[in-house]
Amino acid sequence: MAKKSLIQREQKRKKLEEKYRLIRQSLKKKRKGSSLNPKKNKEIQRKLQSLPRNSAPIRHHRRCLFTGRPKANYRDFGLSGHILREMIHACLLPGATKSSW
Repeated sequence: MAKKSLIQREQKRKKLEEKYRLIRQSLKKKRKGSSLNPKKNKEIQRKLQSLPRNSAPIRHHRRCLFTGRPKANYRDFGLSGHILREMIHACLLPGATKSSW
């Protein structure tokens, strides 16, 4: 189980991302449209950099729904690898089978 503080930090990042999403998107569109004017580009880039770092979507990590583990997550299920394997063994995921040879 992951530390609760790390899980809370991820939730805070998610809220910040939602809060600043429209501002970030509009600034990026403006920057793309004004590619000819370097002064405008620098000004828009400065505004983008003034936004909180944790509001960037790239800083958000997917975590396992059960354990909170940040690594080895399957996007389709939202679970880490070992939890997914346990659920497949227990026949809790229909259509998924454990390979054995």
